[in-house]
Amino acid sequence: MKKVLVIGCARSGYWACKLLNKKGFDVTLTDAKEVKEKSELEKLGITVYDNGHPDCLFNDTYDFVVKNPGIPYSNRLVVFFEEEKIPIITEIELALNYAKNYKVAAITGTNGKTTITTLVHEILKEEFKSYACGNIGTALSEIVFEHEDEDARIALEISAFQLLGAPSFHPECAVITNLTPDHLDYFDTLDDYYKAKTLVYKNMSGDDWFILNLDDENCVDYCKDIKCKVVTFSLDKKADLCLKGDKVYLFDQELFDKNELKIIGKHNLANAMMAACLAYKLGASVEVINKVITTFKGVEHRIEFVKEVDGVKYYNDSIASSPTRTIAGLKAFNQSVLLIAGGYDKHIPFKPFAERAVTGAKALVLMGKTADAIEKAVREAPGYTPGNPAIIRAKSMEDAILKAKSIAEKGDIVTLSPASASFDMYPNFAVRGNHFKDIVNRL
Repeated sequence: MKKVLVIGCARSGYWACKLLNKKGFDVTLTDAKEVKEKSELEKLGITVYDNGHPDCLFNDTYDFVVKNPGIPYSNRLVVFFEEEKIPIITEIELALNYAKNYKVAAITGTNGKTTITTLVHEILKEEFKSYACGNIGTALSEIVFEHEDEDARIALEISAFQLLGAPSFHPECAVITNLTPDHLDYFDTLDDYYKAKTLVYKNMSGDDWFILNLDDENCVDYCKDIKCKVVTFSLDKKADLCLKGDKVYLFDQELFDKNELKIIGKHNLANAMMAACLAYKLGASVEVINKVITTFKGVEHRIEFVKEVDGVKYYNDSIASSPTRTIAGLKAFNQSVLLIAGGYDKHIPFKPFAERAVTGAKALVLMGKTADAIEKAVREAPGYTPGNPAIIRAKSMEDAILKAKSIAEKGDIVTLSPASASFDMYPNFAVRGNHFKDIVNRL
């Protein structure tokens, strides 16, 4: 019986363990934190070590290792098994070994992944068995565990972390939405991060489709040596996927009218166009693409309207965990914006965000560990004058909302768009966004 070590539980590790166990492997799971599902997994015959990695793991022999994508390659266990030449993969690679009847649309990039993944799934499920999984929140191993033999279409949000451990990954179609600075707390250099994203098309060939975003200079610079069909995309240049007047075309096929979209902002138009292209490649009809795209109201936590109070509209954009995402959120509004921002530091420069905030925000209400860095960047940005925008500090989410409310005027927008991760105050962006909504709904 082959032995496998799973490093890190969370959702992906848990389902990797269950899938491996189902396939007859001798499975050991280790996690630095408590594993809540420990007793359940142990009843299946899985060995579980939690609250730390015991030394015995270094003395055993494993056929391969499944690593939680969030665990850095500098982790001592990972380093050890790399030196021992033991294959280290992520849960995505494991799952696709058993998903022989799946057709996959892979979505990676810095921004827009969740919206595109959700929209692709919403389109495909009208005509096929379809699942949205990966970095969006559902592990691919869970889908394979429960639906292995289905002829399914998969909308897969895949991170750079996951791609690093998926050497045979081969989707039928893929897109890199854009490439902007992110995850510099994980990667040594920005170059490493961008190159990791390009692994999405490494094994694609022939009739596979890769969407190349001509509007993103980094995509154009980094996306080279592509061996499959390249479908070019642009909002304002001549491309395979483009606008002709108000209509979106893929080659000579009209897909939808941009004026019928319910989601706001140029970035969401781009997201909708890329999603339509991916769904089309996996067999979706033009009629269904048009119907779903023009009724789609967006993804929770992404410029999500919450409530209007005294003529002020409140939006939850908690998924904006990087400066570029917040810039896109600010560009979506024409009204005066009071921005609640700040959180965990991913070591991404705030200069471009600060420049946009000076021109696009009435006030900044800052909290969390990045508050100092954001304030410094704004004060140093061209065009900043004291009080324009106003910079206010808050001790908590409730404090931030109440301070924004106290200065907001009728017609203003208050948006939570943190430009930072959540981990200093919340387990994830969803918990952060839900807390924001709960407080706003009580106003």
